[in-house]
Amino acid sequence: MNHLFFKQYIAQTSDFPIGLEITQAEGVFVYTADQKKYMDFISGIAVSSLGHRHPKVVEALHQQIDKHLHVMVYGEFVQKPQVEFAKLLLENLPVQFEQIYLVNSGTEANEGALKLAKKFTGRTKLIAFKNSYHGDTHGSLSVTGRDIYRDPYLPLLPNVHFAEFNSDEVFDLIDHETAAVIMEPIQGEGGVIPSKKDWLQHVREKCSEMSALLIFDEIQSGFGRTGKLFAFEHYDVIPDVLCTAKAMGGGMPIGGFASSKQIFQTFKYDPPLNHVTTFGGHPVSCAAAHANLKELLRGDYFEKALEIERKAKSKLKGKGIVEMRGMGAMLGLELESKELTEKVVMDCFDKGILLGWTLHSNTLVRLAPPLVISDGDLEWALQTILGSIKKFA
Repeated sequence: MNHLFFKQYIAQTSDFPIGLEITQAEGVFVYTADQKKYMDFISGIAVSSLGHRHPKVVEALHQQIDKHLHVMVYGEFVQKPQVEFAKLLLENLPVQFEQIYLVNSGTEANEGALKLAKKFTGRTKLIAFKNSYHGDTHGSLSVTGRDIYRDPYLPLLPNVHFAEFNSDEVFDLIDHETAAVIMEPIQGEGGVIPSKKDWLQHVREKCSEMSALLIFDEIQSGFGRTGKLFAFEHYDVIPDVLCTAKAMGGGMPIGGFASSKQIFQTFKYDPPLNHVTTFGGHPVSCAAAHANLKELLRGDYFEKALEIERKAKSKLKGKGIVEMRGMGAMLGLELESKELTEKVVMDCFDKGILLGWTLHSNTLVRLAPPLVISDGDLEWALQTILGSIKKFA
């Protein structure tokens, strides 16, 4: 009956939803109404880095719910969960990041960052990258580099220019009319493609030279998934604006964009309150985010992400596999064909493993397990995936 109501009352985004009826989720597993369990090897799409219902996050949720829920729109009342989370996060970022603006999701973080860049610089030109993905709201979609998703909604924001990722052609685009360059240091939906270190450093230098802001969308790559708190730490590059979400809230909806006080000043004037949100920085989500971050920082989760990378790249080799790329527990497994990829994903699903395809490639399998996965579960999952590849390749 719930399946019937699901399709009747819940707006659908495809004709082929996965359709599992979830009754419980715990650790690395989700459980269904028909008494099956599935290993969530994609962490709810890079969200549940500490697994589902981590005890520290659940405890923080209960404590905050007993105090208060929403009380006022963002930025007007002093709310302890917001302050505690922001303080801890900023203390663990480079000193250039002095404040964070809290929102509800990744696409909202990117929207706010784009507005901030235009307001601070007084410019309108934006530079993004082909095959990028920044969200589905109009501003974020405007800088998403995939025509198939953009074309139905044209016209979008004007004066947006796209360059090939990891290509020198971007350097001719960055000029004194550029408000910002927005990019994922590791393209996620575009195929889990890391930036080249020297290229990314050159992008940073060119933005500084032209007084354009550099915005990093770390919505997928943030909060330990790559083996560091944020992926930019691998590159010795610091952006002007850092956008976050997904794993930020330990399973609760929250996002944010961090920058300097100088840059954020522009949101206060001409006019005051020129960027506002009702539910951004919701106290319950902030309590969860604070607990989630504390646990990430005190555990060995960053090393676990690197261990996942080492084991996956060591294990997943052979016929049918083109390439394994990515960092930490943000990995993309490129297979030889669409047909093989579909068979492997469905075979693993039948065996109880949830895998993901990216939006932009039908030959890429997304691997993003929770960082709490045990060695035994990881070994079983990798062996099962390899077995499926061997079965069909």
